[in-house]
Amino acid sequence: MQLNINIRKIQIQDLDFVYKSICELENEVFDFETFKNIFIENISNPNYLYLIAESENESLGFITFHIQNLLHHCGLVGEIHEFFIDKNHRGKGVGRKLIDEIVRYSEQNNLKSIEVTTNKKRVENVAIYENLGFTLSHNKFTISK
Repeated sequence: MQLNINIRKIQIQDLDFVYKSICELENEVFDFETFKNIFIENISNPNYLYLIAESENESLGFITFHIQNLLHHCGLVGEIHEFFIDKNHRGKGVGRKLIDEIVRYSEQNNLKSIEVTTNKKRVENVAIYENLGFTLSHNKFTISK
């Protein structure tokens, strides 16, 4: 069955779906009030684009995209921070539609590049991102506290 997928900006009423999805993605239960405060701050930030995919009022997945002006690019760069598709809707073109919307936004706003980082434990994501048109070009190092 072909899904009729609609992409729109995330709104406050999407909080529960996003919260549940992030907890699933990270295999962790986050403090809801802290999460909610960050969520509200982020969806209000004009330098962040948060999109949700839905079909007939059912949430299918979402993507978060942070835009910043970087010296080493001499211009705007966007980075995907969270990208989640509900397990019942993977492989149905939902992720492609979200990425296509990010690409369209990036072209309209003259971004220099779109970046995404994936956790090394999610080895299957490398193939997914390559299939979506990304190239593996950097290593990312972190110090966790």
